[in-house]
Amino acid sequence: MFCIPKAAVLHGKSVGFAAQKSRFRNAKAQLSLFKRIIFTKLKGFIENLP
Repeated sequence: MFCIPKAAVLHGKSVGFAAQKSRFRNAKAQLSLFKRIIFTKLKGFIENLP
């Protein structure tokens, strides 16, 4: 009797963790891209100083 609801709850939790992990991975990728853009622009700015 309790097996079916428990399985459904556990499945819901694993889906929630997977979504959370996916969001974290996406944020991490965007952060590295953001850092690359900033450092590239900063490097160009420093090279153009008189």
